[in-house]
Amino acid sequence: MEHYSKLTDEKLILLLKGSDHKAYAQIYDRYKFILHAHAINKLRDREEARDIIQEVFTYLWAKREQIEFTGSLSGYLYGAVRNAILNKMSRNRVHEKYHDAMKAFALHEQVVTDHRVRENLLRESIEREIAMLPPKMKAIFIMSRKEYLSHREIAWKLEISEQTVSKQITNALKILKVKLGIVVYLLVFLHL
Repeated sequence: MEHYSKLTDEKLILLLKGSDHKAYAQIYDRYKFILHAHAINKLRDREEARDIIQEVFTYLWAKREQIEFTGSLSGYLYGAVRNAILNKMSRNRVHEKYHDAMKAFALHEQVVTDHRVRENLLRESIEREIAMLPPKMKAIFIMSRKEYLSHREIAWKLEISEQTVSKQITNALKILKVKLGIVVYLLVFLHL
């Protein structure tokens, strides 16, 4: 292979296009260190620089017959390294955006999930306390808060006075306020 080291880049290119492994090895030996240093300078990461150089030389061998060298071999290799670095940076940016989006989604989902779990627990507590109300009071309260009937409709349905309906709902709310606390009481009062 010693005589390959004396060949010009142009001659090595011709031999490379003819699938000469020794010419390819000579090109690699001739440019690997300077291209690696160039890649490290741009990336600030030895491993990524090594990967880029490997990628460029793998592409060079795989496409050796199709590549048209319009300028110098060194110019082509520097351009290939530059493009590979730019592609790597672009992929990294896309990866980071994707990662950030997934992280934000996961955090949001966790918050939503936590909220739903707490909401379900709260709803179960409220339902449990409503179930423990005296039967007639419970029936009136459910008609008012869950069936959305007016006091007049409840009174007509149960054949009692509107004042009795109002008093039963007020008493139910007082009981729930004591048992569930003020925050839950407000939730029950406003949303049930």
